[in-house]
Amino acid sequence: MGKIAFVFSGQGDQSPGMGKDIAEKYSAASSVYEMCDRLRPGTSSQCFEGTEEELKETKNTQPCLFAYELAAAKVLADKGVRPCAVAGFSLGEVTAAVAAGIFDDETGFRLVCKRGELMQREAEKFDTSMAAVVKLPTEQVQEICSKFSDIFPVNFNAPGQVSVSGLSSQMAEFTAEVRAAKGRAIPLKVKGAFHSPFMEDAARAFAEELAGAERKAPQVTLYSNMTSEPYTDDVVTLLSKQICSPVQWEKIICNMTAQGIDTFVEIGPGKTLTNIIKKINPQVTAVTVAEYLAEAE
Repeated sequence: MGKIAFVFSGQGDQSPGMGKDIAEKYSAASSVYEMCDRLRPGTSSQCFEGTEEELKETKNTQPCLFAYELAAAKVLADKGVRPCAVAGFSLGEVTAAVAAGIFDDETGFRLVCKRGELMQREAEKFDTSMAAVVKLPTEQVQEICSKFSDIFPVNFNAPGQVSVSGLSSQMAEFTAEVRAAKGRAIPLKVKGAFHSPFMEDAARAFAEELAGAERKAPQVTLYSNMTSEPYTDDVVTLLSKQICSPVQWEKIICNMTAQGIDTFVEIGPGKTLTNIIKKINPQVTAVTVAEYLAEAE
């Protein structure tokens, strides 16, 4: 094994009961949930007992996923596992910033709670949704998007996989265009047109929150969703504007592997990023945190 990276998952990977197993098994995890419950009462019960519909609400999804991700990262740290670099997909970038040492645990949780509230507020202004387009080249997806006034390519995940955001009223026709081009558009488990111009007001408001938060220089290399490059000292801009900017995930993974990263551990309740990374580069090792912990036992 060469260099290891932690990658923190984003919205859509949530599932009822997430984190209950690690909270019961590891004190490092249970202490994180206790902290989250103190700052946002009911967080652990939402994670462990919340319904799929409840967890799909952005104001709930983001703090609950953050809680799981931070808890799992603490378990790995307790076992002596330290990453050479970190990255996070969308909201996962906030958890990654905490893992990199930019924010302390409580500040990170407060920020992600506010982020979820702001993004839900904007999502409720319009009837919007997201879909993952597969089996088409990126350029073709962009071309189809250009035919619609309010459909935007927003997550460049992997070769042949691009997520789009936009008005629900245009999504059915967009999906038909994708199907006609021999592709497939899969609805995502989110409520909002994230990483699109529909989120510009949320990005501006989140920048104000970030500006007032205490932060430190990263202790571990953190890659930016916006630029696909390691963070500069402009944390406020990078972490706020990613809310209304495309996620350059494929480029992030390529840049990380170019720096010698050959093992990726997905910190999250699902395996979305694990599957994407394997598609980007089949030569690297990509595992979920559950698989990693099982192997370590």
